[in-house]
Amino acid sequence: MGESGIVGRDADLAVLDAFVDRAAKSPAALALSGDAGVGKTALLDAAAGYARARGVRVLSASGAEFEAGIAFAGLHQLLSPLVPDDGAAKPLAVALGMREGPPPSRAQVTDAVVEVLAAAQPVLVTVDDLHWLDRPSAMVLTDVVRRRSPRRAGFLVTVRAGDAGLDGADVHEVRPLTEQAATAILRTQFPAMARHVIGRLVREAQGNPLALLELPVSLTSAQQRGSCALPETLTLTERLSAVFAARVSALPAAVRRTLLLPALEDRVRLDLVEAAGRDLAQAARAGLVDVDREHGRVAFRHPLTRSAVVALSTSDERRQAHAVLARRLRDRPDRYAWHLAHTAAGPDEHIAGLLEQAAGRTHRRGDTAGAVAALLRAADLSPAGADRGRRLVEAAYLGAVAGGQLRRVPRLLDDAQRGDADPAPALGSAVAAAHYLLLSGEGDIETAHRLLTGALELREGPWDVAVVEAVTTLGWVCYFGGRADLWDAFHHVVARLGPDVPAPVAFVRAFFGDPARAALPVLGELDEAIAALDDRVAPIDVVRTSLAGIFVDRLAACREPLRRLRNRPEAGHAATVELHTLTLLGLERFHAGDWAEAQVLADEHVRLADDGGYQLLCCLGLYLQAMVAAGRGEDATVLDRTNRMVGWAAPRGATLVTRLAAQARTLAALGRGDYDSAFRHASTVSPPGVFASHVPHALWFVLDLTESAARTGRPEEAAAHVAAAREARLDAISPRYRLLVHAAAAMAAPDDEAMPGFEAVLAQSDLGQWPYEHARVLLAHGERLRRARLNRQARTQLDHAREIFAGLGAEAWLARAERELRPAGPHRPELLTAQQRTIVRLAAEGLTNKQIAQRLFLSARTVGTHLYQAFPKLGVTSRAGLRDALSRLPEDET
Repeated sequence: MGESGIVGRDADLAVLDAFVDRAAKSPAALALSGDAGVGKTALLDAAAGYARARGVRVLSASGAEFEAGIAFAGLHQLLSPLVPDDGAAKPLAVALGMREGPPPSRAQVTDAVVEVLAAAQPVLVTVDDLHWLDRPSAMVLTDVVRRRSPRRAGFLVTVRAGDAGLDGADVHEVRPLTEQAATAILRTQFPAMARHVIGRLVREAQGNPLALLELPVSLTSAQQRGSCALPETLTLTERLSAVFAARVSALPAAVRRTLLLPALEDRVRLDLVEAAGRDLAQAARAGLVDVDREHGRVAFRHPLTRSAVVALSTSDERRQAHAVLARRLRDRPDRYAWHLAHTAAGPDEHIAGLLEQAAGRTHRRGDTAGAVAALLRAADLSPAGADRGRRLVEAAYLGAVAGGQLRRVPRLLDDAQRGDADPAPALGSAVAAAHYLLLSGEGDIETAHRLLTGALELREGPWDVAVVEAVTTLGWVCYFGGRADLWDAFHHVVARLGPDVPAPVAFVRAFFGDPARAALPVLGELDEAIAALDDRVAPIDVVRTSLAGIFVDRLAACREPLRRLRNRPEAGHAATVELHTLTLLGLERFHAGDWAEAQVLADEHVRLADDGGYQLLCCLGLYLQAMVAAGRGEDATVLDRTNRMVGWAAPRGATLVTRLAAQARTLAALGRGDYDSAFRHASTVSPPGVFASHVPHALWFVLDLTESAARTGRPEEAAAHVAAAREARLDAISPRYRLLVHAAAAMAAPDDEAMPGFEAVLAQSDLGQWPYEHARVLLAHGERLRRARLNRQARTQLDHAREIFAGLGAEAWLARAERELRPAGPHRPELLTAQQRTIVRLAAEGLTNKQIAQRLFLSARTVGTHLYQAFPKLGVTSRAGLRDALSRLPEDET
């Protein structure tokens, strides 16, 4: 049944395969048991299709509640086309109403059914919803299965979990889908659905395929994309109501009112229900809830039964239940506030204040959408005035910066400003509006900058939460604008507010404002902040801390916190958080050489940003796509993505985006050996010899600009850029920057100085972390060696570069390495010294440098030097190739 298309049911389908194969040879009967909507019918249909493909005749019937009282209705569905009206089958024809005659006995009907099935074999009889089949038909089928089944007949039925099956049949339980399979179904059926919405639906559906396909129907497109909060209980479609509401409707009204308590408060304490004078015994006997007296809990057996209970209640019943829960949940302030809010009939400042406090706690837990919902409800309950405006502003801010509700911001701000002249909301309005202007299609950096600087001019120290948020936002506006005058205003504001600059502001100032000069003194603090990133840190703070590490090469250290953030149960709830997480992980994967994963992350980023209207952030996803394409030598894709970036950014003054486009274009030009174009693109970011204070991206170009200058006959510019990098101590920032700076110095140096420089770079022990840069250095070194007619050494470097480029999928660079290899000639190993032969032999046996040094009474450094000298002579690049290389040498050399 491999072509069935049923997701997550391989084991079930294998059972049915085997059953159909068996039934084609000997009598067999099987009942598929499971909850309503779990997929029994789909499996039954798949088995029928498999049987037909094998030449087995299939007879099908389906039980129906309205036919349950009609005698032999099921047999009529199954057999009426096959029953002759005379002979041994005559009693069956009478039972089915096909001819007149005396009423047949059950034994006569059974004999007739056996006769008809024997004539049709091999045959598979399928009955869906056996529990609704009329009793006479069910009894006859049971007799056939238990006593007189034809030799090549199979019986396959479905029954609800807990109901009686077909006597004499084996039972196969159809269990709910796994979380992985359920997620795959939703992603396939609803590709635009946000990650956290998929997670919520998977939890609600609990592996029920019907629920997985029906629940999204009740959501708006905004809710599916994650740009609006989901309701506490999901609305049931007609099909789901038929499955989950039917059993609730059959309960007495008093029991349904009792069920409202656990329905409105998930996993409610049992003592709370019983203290309210409610009894759940009847609901438990009906199989709707589980009562756990040992742990004092009550829970619905399926979450959608909970939704059905709420859907079947009246507004008065829900208000009364919320009042009961509020009285009993004073020890849980967030839930207490929400239940009180559901009882309010009009403005109530006390409840609004409680909800605002709950919003703060909710936001700190990382549930931004929940915090926005709490603030909006608090604003609804606020009497007209400053408090209402302040709460709307806060909701607008959270919606803009993290909640994915960008399009709601202008309306919320307009509501907030009506009759509200308080300076605190004015600052909050500026922050929210700045995020909207920056992130939306407007991309209006100038206006966002003026809004924030104007609002901050009204503020004096000390620093408070609102001011920190406003100044941090101003820093981001300056970063995206990328101009010195924007940063001048930022530095003026920070200086005026006082010396005790909070860490978020200090990080923006150091790592985005002037990393070439200001990063090193603050690196220790950043490393401590990164080390402290655990699940208790709010998602927005995880992202902001990780962003601070972009230009100082700390993304590898942030990878695990970002991956955990992406995999949290509530992940995806904040649009900008999710988008930045994708960008950061994609950039880290690009540097690590995992370009396939970087591509996946970039594609997801662009899709989500497009869906949410985040056009500036979409450019970051386009940048990642362009970088991967540039590395792979896909020039047409680079041109398309960078043209889109520049076309959006240039008229809006978003200089950051144009610099990112220049980086991708530089990389593409270097790959195809077009050094003039590479120099031109790189110089637009920062000229040779300059690391401007407001251009953090210049740090990324240290190798690209130097190499393109050196290759285009600009040795002074190349040397000036290396000198500037050394003066800024970029090589002290991280091992990767040490690689870039030292490689740039080797590329800028004349041949006699370049060779030792390349060798020093390639002696670094951690080059494998950055395969792309490593391969570029190998290629450059190999090219210099070949020009110096050192073909054997050149071939070693070029072979290694070719191997790395091939693994990356860097086709243009791979072609360059292969072009250099051809004139380098075939590899001929040079003679090893006696000591080198001994060291190589021991290394090939698996000994470490330290062990070899101890055995030969040498230092470990000396051993390492001999191995480094021996590798090119043997034509290998690592210890793994030593054994084979030794076996190829003549005996007198081993």
